[in-house]
Amino acid sequence: MRGLAGACHPEPAVAVTIMAVALAAASGRTVWGTLAAGGAVLAGQLTVGWHNDWLDADRDARAGRADKPIARGDVARSAAEVAAFAAGLATVPLSLLSGWQAGTAHIVAVALALAYNAYLKATVVSFLPYLLAFPLLIAFISLGRHPSQWPPWWALLGAALLGTGAHLANAAPDVADDAATGVRGLPQRLGAIRSIGWALALMVASTGIIGLGAGHLSRPGVGEITVLVLVLLLAMAGVLYAVLGRGSGGEQRWREVAGRRAWFRVAMLVAVANVALLVVKGTAL
Repeated sequence: MRGLAGACHPEPAVAVTIMAVALAAASGRTVWGTLAAGGAVLAGQLTVGWHNDWLDADRDARAGRADKPIARGDVARSAAEVAAFAAGLATVPLSLLSGWQAGTAHIVAVALALAYNAYLKATVVSFLPYLLAFPLLIAFISLGRHPSQWPPWWALLGAALLGTGAHLANAAPDVADDAATGVRGLPQRLGAIRSIGWALALMVASTGIIGLGAGHLSRPGVGEITVLVLVLLLAMAGVLYAVLGRGSGGEQRWREVAGRRAWFRVAMLVAVANVALLVVKGTAL
């Protein structure tokens, strides 16, 4: 059971679910509506995580991925396949509990993630599912409360930039291993350092758009300005580290740090900051 839990990509699954629950509550959904949204998102995240590790089992084994439960032999590949199928079946009715408009948005978002796992991951448009799925998640929350009202442009654009940046940051630690096994998505073509640089730039842009959105472009609040400054400082620290690491240790030092998933966690912190801004503006979604 522990191996199966590790194969679902627990960190992003839990993080995205918490974000969805917080957004649903802040947007004015009832307790039942909030729980329904959280259940749907969790089922979708489990589907995507298990599907990814099931598909990549042979590639992970060839690359010697010690961080992958299936490659380590902690769980059978067939178990991940069955779990992904079961979670996928549960995702559909759980999503539709929020209404057919919202449910369709979430189901399409999950389908995009599965398409990424199956094919798009190895192409130059590997960012496309993230670019589209993150705004669809915001739409899922919004349409679940107001079936005919899509989120405002700043929320959709900010989510799209955040999703693209998260893709680059998430993939950066493994670009060398992925490229060695034939994966040639956008992060593998950019390389680890440039992927992180672009990820930070996109996430800072996302924070700016979300933080200054909802008609407050001329008068941002203290909380919004605080988050913007923190994200900018985080981005500057990342850029400085990238420059210093490149000058005194080369790509190998960078890969050693990235291999500890440090940059993925930085991406999660920035994502949490952006979601915090969305939560503050929840009633505007």
